[in-house]
Amino acid sequence: MASASSSSARHLFDDCKKRLCARVAVNVNNLGSVARQVVRSSKSNEILGQSIRNFTQVDIVSDYSAQNLNKMSLILQHVNYHYDAMNDSVNHLDYLKEQVQDMER
Repeated sequence: MASASSSSARHLFDDCKKRLCARVAVNVNNLGSVARQVVRSSKSNEILGQSIRNFTQVDIVSDYSAQNLNKMSLILQHVNYHYDAMNDSVNHLDYLKEQVQDMER
């Protein structure tokens, strides 16, 4: 009876040892997966950081473009104002020409 109990204990011990080795192997594999993911994540952070810098530069450029468009709009208004003033002057010149011709007659 002692030998049956001893072989059964030995078998149970071997079985536990195999399960423990299997769990250790799974945990080592999982740890490797975690390490790979951390490395990938660190690269992802670099890529995200670069993307944020690029987006910030695009945002700054678009702000400058919007400011330039506003300035161009103001310049266009001034040019239109000067065009209208010149047009009025030309119309007055025609009127003045007619008056001078009437005076010469």
